[in-house]
Amino acid sequence: MRFKLLRRRLTISAPRMRVRSAMPWPVQWAAAAVVLGFCGAISLWAFEKGKEIAGVDEGAKEELAQLRDEVVHLRAERDRIQSILNTSGSAITVERATQERLATQIRSLEAENRSLREDLGFFEKLTPVNGGEAVAIRGLQAEMLGGTQLKWQVLVIQPVKNAPEFRGRLELSLTGTQDGKPWSMPLPGGQPLQFRQYRRLEGVMELPPEVVVKNVSARIVEGSVSRAVQTVSL
Repeated sequence: MRFKLLRRRLTISAPRMRVRSAMPWPVQWAAAAVVLGFCGAISLWAFEKGKEIAGVDEGAKEELAQLRDEVVHLRAERDRIQSILNTSGSAITVERATQERLATQIRSLEAENRSLREDLGFFEKLTPVNGGEAVAIRGLQAEMLGGTQLKWQVLVIQPVKNAPEFRGRLELSLTGTQDGKPWSMPLPGGQPLQFRQYRRLEGVMELPPEVVVKNVSARIVEGSVSRAVQTVSL
């Protein structure tokens, strides 16, 4: 009998035993919640105390506000500098365009100045004319351009105040040698001439090859009458 009881207790078929607490489970849950809340409060207090000891939270709000103000200031400064750079770029572009325009004007003025100097030099070559002359040639010039071109210019004047309009023509002739032989060439058809006080004429003549020009003659003709003649040597 004792053996059977002992075997029953030691084998799987032994009766189960259940230990029950004398405290009901709602009370157990409430106690656990109180303990967890107490632990959480202690942890939070320890965390805040640690920040206070370390000085982490001291002036954090003021520092954050200061940093925000600095960010706003830096952004405004960046926008201002960007605006200045944009304005400077536009100013540089305008200045370059102005410089180019001024350079063009300077070149134009220099060319005009050279032309005026040429005119001045041309007029300085004028000499007093006799009172009886109605038309006179002054400042006949000629120069070779390369080997087959000759540039000429001549000033024709009427040295009389309130002179009537002159109508005629300018006849130009060249003399020299070609291949060692005498050679001459007139201005084809002459140059129509119409003026009151003065007029300057110029042109370029094409020459045959192997020509050496020695003299250039200009003559003013009115109808069939020669009014003035002048010759220059090269």
